[in-house]
Amino acid sequence: MATVDIGTMIWHMPTETGPRACIAGTGTSVKCVASWYKMGKTPEEILVKYEHLTLAQIYAALAYYHANRDEIEAAIENDERAEREGAAASTGQRKTA
Repeated sequence: MATVDIGTMIWHMPTETGPRACIAGTGTSVKCVASWYKMGKTPEEILVKYEHLTLAQIYAALAYYHANRDEIEAAIENDERAEREGAAASTGQRKTA
């Protein structure tokens, strides 16, 4: 079995809103893995959701999350805010301050 440099398991994919931390070679963001983890899912349970990943990749994403919690928490909050605003717009509700 070849040795894997854990630093190669996460990369930053360019997006319109800035780079997004993803599991290398996949479109799966660290934010998505961290969101499931925050809901109480174990790495093994997350692996069932993302069958294309390995357990090592799940743990790499969680290690990145714990080492860069502010970055990932901000990404989670931004996505939740955008989702709320999108839902409000689709139901005709106006945004309140």
